[in-house]
Amino acid sequence: MPRAIRCGCAHDRRLLRRPLLGMTRRGANATGFVAVLLWSLLALLTTRAAPVPPLLLNVVCFGIGGVVGIIWMLLTDDTGALRAVPLRVYAFGTAGLFGYHLLYFSALRLAAPHGAEAQAGLIAYLWPLLIVLLSGLLPGERLRAGHLLGAVLALAGATLLIPGTEVGGTGAGALPSYALAGLCALVWAGYSVASRRLGDVPTASVAVFCLATAALSLPLHLALEEAAWPDTNVGWAALLALGAGPVGAAFYVWDIGMKRGDIQLLGTASYAAPVLSTASLVIAGVAEPNWRLGGAAALIAAGAFLAARSSRSAAPSAP
Repeated sequence: MPRAIRCGCAHDRRLLRRPLLGMTRRGANATGFVAVLLWSLLALLTTRAAPVPPLLLNVVCFGIGGVVGIIWMLLTDDTGALRAVPLRVYAFGTAGLFGYHLLYFSALRLAAPHGAEAQAGLIAYLWPLLIVLLSGLLPGERLRAGHLLGAVLALAGATLLIPGTEVGGTGAGALPSYALAGLCALVWAGYSVASRRLGDVPTASVAVFCLATAALSLPLHLALEEAAWPDTNVGWAALLALGAGPVGAAFYVWDIGMKRGDIQLLGTASYAAPVLSTASLVIAGVAEPNWRLGGAAALIAAGAFLAARSSRSAAPSAP
């Protein structure tokens, strides 16, 4: 068992490795893909939940996500496994969720006055490609030509969104939102790749990550932000849906997919998120369709898919 979760008790080890009863590999793949669908709504729901500030969004959404986890634990009787998880794993998971979403929500808030929500969202969705690239640096892995070509394609897509393109009326004022979006992509990619070295942890631990993130965000919100709440029923519905779906249930179903499904297949499927996210913003009228936005989505998705395909072709065949 990996060092990060090595326990001195055989009972604890059994709890950590307890399988999801009745879950087939195909079922786990389908369950994991639900997370991709939920994450494709993250940008749209975040914009609809305005003017709630980023740290307060963390408090509310991760509080709801923690409640989702408590319900999860009651349904799966998974609470006993939490005692076997080291504190450093909880700290790591909390830092990943807190850091990514604070940066993401901040990027979308800064992009809104410039009509650049779709652009910032696409840059944030560079994380699937970054996961592939960073994973190539892990022991036993190496970068291939497909990885590098994919990086070039995705970078070309992101470049289409930089100010001076006159997309959606954006200008230099949108640069801070793009920088935060790029940083949040890097944070999530680093979190995802590093989590491979932590070993098995029970899905119920995600509830602790969520509740700890909400608890950490509350004092920071009180110290740094002015509270603001949605002034329409649509805004309140978006806020609740954000916590229940993209910032709640998505993490639990993704965890199932990662542990029980085909990681390569789900990794490739996650590249549909930026395209679906952009499409949802256009359909909702938040973003205007144009060739630059469509071209950026296509290049980012194509680059990430090419990198994933290179990883898949290099993987050893199952015996």
